[in-house]
Amino acid sequence: MTKRLFDIVVSIIALLILSPIFAFVIFQVSRKLGNPVFFKQTRPGLNGMLFEIIKFRTMTDEKDREGNLLGNKERTPAFGVFLRNSSLDELPELWNVVRGNMSLVGPRPLKIEYLESYSEHQRKRHNVRPGITGWAQINGRNAISWEERFDMDVWYVENKTVWLDVKILFLTVIKVIKKEGVDHPIDEVKGRFKGNND
Repeated sequence: MTKRLFDIVVSIIALLILSPIFAFVIFQVSRKLGNPVFFKQTRPGLNGMLFEIIKFRTMTDEKDREGNLLGNKERTPAFGVFLRNSSLDELPELWNVVRGNMSLVGPRPLKIEYLESYSEHQRKRHNVRPGITGWAQINGRNAISWEERFDMDVWYVENKTVWLDVKILFLTVIKVIKKEGVDHPIDEVKGRFKGNND
């Protein structure tokens, strides 16, 4: 079975099985966080081509008296924290996989502005579709440096197989159940990536 066929089959099965959870989360996000229920952001994917990543929103649109958005922490209520800690906010990315923008497993898609800071070695992470989870996510995630993360991403690109994907998916489920390293996105924990010479 090819990687793309594996992605499509598993994603469609997951969407069907998880449809009651989708319905519950959509209702709760609309009620507690507001609309739209989905958060979309442009990210670089395969070969650096841009696409819209889809997640459940985890923050409100609360503003201060001057009309400025409050900080991320102030706009992330308990339910938003729950979505992030349980990784339920990532579920809509299954649709990205079906559409062909993403894979189940691969380097996580990061911000567009990081593209110009990659070394030639690090740029290899874009030789495959970005993933919902990846080798770096099961080997430290927020506890590792940017350089270690990118080395793991490139290692995956150079060693990918369907069986490696199955292993990574299995270990991801275990880590999500144990809530290991899912508190914050890595770029919030490590700060912005500024290249290897900064």
